[in-house]
Amino acid sequence: MSGGPPLRIPAARQGPGAMPQRVVEELDLAVAHRAAGALPGDRRAAGLGAGTELAQIRPYAPGDDVRHLDAAASARLGEPHVRLHVPERTLTTWIVLDVSPSMAFGTADRLKSDVAEGVALVLARLAVRRAGRVGFVAAGAGPPRLLRPRASKPGVSAVRRALAEGVAPDGHSDPSGLALALARVREVASQPGFVAVISDFRDQHSWVPRLGALRARHSVLAVEVRDPREAEVPAVGRLAVVDPETGERMEIDTSRRSVRRRFAELEAEGRAEVAGDLRRLRVGHVVLSTAGDWLRELGRTLR
Repeated sequence: MSGGPPLRIPAARQGPGAMPQRVVEELDLAVAHRAAGALPGDRRAAGLGAGTELAQIRPYAPGDDVRHLDAAASARLGEPHVRLHVPERTLTTWIVLDVSPSMAFGTADRLKSDVAEGVALVLARLAVRRAGRVGFVAAGAGPPRLLRPRASKPGVSAVRRALAEGVAPDGHSDPSGLALALARVREVASQPGFVAVISDFRDQHSWVPRLGALRARHSVLAVEVRDPREAEVPAVGRLAVVDPETGERMEIDTSRRSVRRRFAELEAEGRAEVAGDLRRLRVGHVVLSTAGDWLRELGRTLR
């Protein structure tokens, strides 16, 4: 079995790379389609205002906007009547980002955390385009860190500052961190919205039922980030490896074909289980890699 191309370990924090505005704008409608059902005008909001859904028709009163006069109702009832509408509610996007140590792994163009950062920034920029708001939750390293939803430039700036903190150091992972973050979003997101979960979905427990609970109320998209070397181990002899989540160190003999084959089998089983769980929950699933153009792949998959 060939060992494949030599490892090119990227330096820490390569960043997500170029994100052309034209490509980001092309994603706007694709993301909006994923959030269908949570878009403004699709749900009843409290109060009265200038929306698209009819609330009531009542007699005209001094001070009413004459533009709201209903000609048909006025003619039928013999006196001026106005139409009052339910106001549209702006869409709130929640970004749940896995910052556990395994996200700092990368052997291709960048780290998994770099790709995750780019996805978070793109979704934050798109979230505020339609007068929406964006909230952020960091998961997988201690208690969830939550930023309340904000609109416009302050919302995107807050996400940028949160991303600058990076991922947790090796051995500082919380196996229930993702589940806790999802539960936290469910607690604070009182109105239906759009939730994007960005993670490698590794060594995180109990997140499936929490994600299912979110899916019952919100539109949800799972963005899974992978690295090519996670699918197979090269034949390079004895290799010392460290589990970034626990800090545990072990040595394996990669020259043995049986070791490489078993590694690939376990990895395939793990990824298939994640895909099966998301499919069962009817959650949108996008798989991105640290190799190649992750932004174009994101757009291609969503469309």
